[in-house]
This record gives sequence, C-alpha cells and structure tokens, in this order.
Amino acid sequence: MIATIIGALLGTALGLIAGFFRGPVEWVIMLAVDAQLATPFLVIAIATIAAFGKGLPILIVLAGVSGWMGFARACRSSVLSLRERDFVAAARALGATDWRILFRHILPNLWSIILVIVTIDLRRVILFEASLSFLGLGVQPPQPSWGSMIDKGREYLGTAWWISIFPGLALMLTILAVSLIGDWLRDALDPTTDQEPRRMGDPPRAGRVAA
Repeated sequence: MIATIIGALLGTALGLIAGFFRGPVEWVIMLAVDAQLATPFLVIAIATIAAFGKGLPILIVLAGVSGWMGFARACRSSVLSLRERDFVAAARALGATDWRILFRHILPNLWSIILVIVTIDLRRVILFEASLSFLGLGVQPPQPSWGSMIDKGREYLGTAWWISIFPGLALMLTILAVSLIGDWLRDALDPTTDQEPRRMGDPPRAGRVAA
C-alpha cells in the first residue's frame, strides 16, 4: 500500500502539471513516461538493489517509482478535458490562480479515476515484490514473502508440492480479489454506467447521465 501511494502521489502530481500547463513541461514529463515504459524496470530494480543493497525500504521505493506512469497518463488526459470546462473559466474570471484552480477545482474531479488506478496498481506491486523475492532480491528472511516461499519450495515439488503450490494459490487469489474490487469500483464510480435497466418514463438516477 505504501508503494502504491508513492506511485499515486508522484504520478498524479506530474499528470496534473503536464495536462494543465502543457508546453515544454508536458513534453518533458511525457518523454519520461515513454522512456520508463520502454525500459524493463525489473532490470533497473536489480541494478539499484545491487548498488544500494537489499532491504524493505529500497523495495518499497522501487515498487512505488515503477508505477507512477499510469497515474500520470490518466490524470493528464482527464485534465486536458477538464481545463476547458466552464467552471474552470469561471474560477479564472474570479481571479483564482492556476495552482488554486488545479488543486481546488480540477483535482477533486479526479478522485474516482485515481481510486480505480490504485486498485489496478496494487496488483502490479504485489507481483513486482513477489518477482523480486522469487529471485532472492526482495523481502529477506525472516520476513515472509510469497515469492520467496515459491522459490524455496521448488526443490521439493516432487515430495512436498504444497510448499510452493499454496503460496502460489494465495498470490493468485489475492491478485484476483484486488482485480475484482477494481472492476467493481470502476463500475460504481463511472457516471455513464447504469447498473440496472431504467423503465421508460423513469427520472434519471442521481449522478447518472440521462440518455
């Protein structure tokens, strides 16, 4: 969760700045997004751990920095649309500064998007930690990790298969649960999605877009 929050804070801040101010700032931020997406971050993580050593704080920072791009791209695309809305023009006409408009009027409209991406990024962080622990570079004993449990149990698959199978099942079910929660949040927070059919003549539901 800490790693996901780090990625959310970093990505949301850069996405807001890129979408609102545009110009060279946007170009630099999106170039950084494309560069990190084009680079296998697991290789960067292995090099970082080799340079700074193993440890939970290093792992948390790496997991957080590895996922800020999704937040930045989603927030930037939403801000590009919101900055042209009437309430932004009205706030600017009343003398509000750019930073006040950004954090007081635009950011509250992004909370639903950020919350959905948090659930999506959480499963990526779980897999990231399990992958590094499987390679022996993540959480170190005596701290438990599903990745290291799966790795240690590989030697006994012929005689004690459950040592690896049950941590693998726990990892799979946890990621599946997080994915289902993310899908539910996306459907619940999307104002254009109707969960139940509406009869002809019924008034539009609160918070929903009328057909």
